[in-house]
Amino acid sequence: MIPYSSFSFFMILGVLLIPVAVLGYKGKRSNVYNSFVHVVILLLAFASEMNQLVSFIVYIFWQVILVNWYAFYRKEKNEAGVFYAVVFLSLVPLLVTKLLPVWKMSNIVGFLGISYLTFKTVQMIIDMRDGVLKTVTVKEQLMFLLFSPTISSGPIDRFKRFQKDMETIPTREEYRLLLYKGINKIFLGFLYKFIIAYVINDRVIETPFIQGHTPLSTFIYMYAYSLYLFFDFAGYSAFAIGASYIMGVKTPENFNLPFLSKNMKDFWNRWHMSLSFWFRDYVYMRFVFWMMKKKWIQNRYTVSSIGYFLLFFLMGVWHGLELHYVAYGLYHAALMIAYDYFERKNKQWKIWKKNKVTEVLSIIITFHVICFGFLIFSGRLF
Repeated sequence: MIPYSSFSFFMILGVLLIPVAVLGYKGKRSNVYNSFVHVVILLLAFASEMNQLVSFIVYIFWQVILVNWYAFYRKEKNEAGVFYAVVFLSLVPLLVTKLLPVWKMSNIVGFLGISYLTFKTVQMIIDMRDGVLKTVTVKEQLMFLLFSPTISSGPIDRFKRFQKDMETIPTREEYRLLLYKGINKIFLGFLYKFIIAYVINDRVIETPFIQGHTPLSTFIYMYAYSLYLFFDFAGYSAFAIGASYIMGVKTPENFNLPFLSKNMKDFWNRWHMSLSFWFRDYVYMRFVFWMMKKKWIQNRYTVSSIGYFLLFFLMGVWHGLELHYVAYGLYHAALMIAYDYFERKNKQWKIWKKNKVTEVLSIIITFHVICFGFLIFSGRLF
């Protein structure tokens, strides 16, 4: 049973969360009961397919061993080679999952949510390397990785932020607000995923005309698919955030009105934020810092452009190794590099002055550019 995909799941989740809400309303929390909730949700998600369940258990053991070994090693040493080796080993299950379909082989390694768990694990290893994360127990790691509301599709939380929530039991007044926000998020998720996204898909995308692949149908499909993608994924995220709130964890937001973005930088600060911020902090920023430190390239704008290329290429490949995913990543890399150049020149030449008219035009232009990117992403063009 895929989380948040059926009303049966919501019925079970609702029953499981009643004791959590009752305790929270009294300013209390039971870690034993919360662990029981996580186990039930994880069994619902994985137990229907035995190979997924086995892969998931083996994966968790693998990552726990890696992180705890590196935490032990990091107390005494900090060799770069060891760090890169541990990061690579942590990525191996995800890499195999991506490569097996390309090699026309059965994917016996992958399971639902493997990407998001890998992002969490790599994040912990990098934070240890940086000294931001000093120690982590097996229990803390398991609580972070196995937090069931976000297990299937994020949002991607940060370990130290998550740990702070786990160590702090909300007061009665604080929990009332969390419960209120959580229930509102879940209803928002229903509106997004089961009403708006469903209607767009059923009444527009799946109609014979749109499936006809004429220039006009592809033009309409581009906008319909973009809206469907947002409402479907934002709905999932709202469910995950809502359930997290009810369990007393303030899982970060994933979307912030992305179609009102004024430019591409603004868009990536609003769309799938937990993923884009992860790539920004753990790929782009580290790459730029490393290149500037090595001084192999003196021009910081060139370094920044290479960083954008690397970030979006990896983001595209993460979605899949098919051509349209790679093209989608490179498309956004080109847009970010072009906008970065334009932004710098505009500061000198004042071509695009800031006022209400240019602000509206910027939103309109960015919206169409984004929708064309989603058309590439959909695989309809090639």
